Amino acid sequence: MANILVIDDDDIFRDVLVSALVHAGHSVRQATNGVEGLRMFHEQPAELVITDIVMPEKEGLDTIRDLRREFPTARIIAMSGGLAHDPRLYLHMAEKFGAAAVLAKPFNLAELNQTVNAALAK
Repeated sequence: MANILVIDDDDIFRDVLVSALVHAGHSVRQATNGVEGLRMFHEQPAELVITDIVMPEKEGLDTIRDLRREFPTARIIAMSGGLAHDPRLYLHMAEKFGAAAVLAKPFNLAELNQTVNAALAK
């Protein structure tokens, strides 16, 4: 399967997401924010990056923009719950910044697997 980098500041959500991806057969590394995620991607590029949008230190839109600038072929899935705002606003911006796919939190495992498989097939 694929080597995936998950970037999300919510420890519980990230752990569940990583567990689901590992259960699906993927090798997964994890970061708590965009700064850490970019550093990890530089050290060892992943086949797919799944990043949250709203995070401390370096949020997801900046992370997507930087990945796209430095690694134009990087496959990226953006996800957001949007806090008080409609998550579609953040996810629409993520697509404009270069995310190949988006997931609105909460999402189920079938949606996750379908989106991951589609992004990896591109």
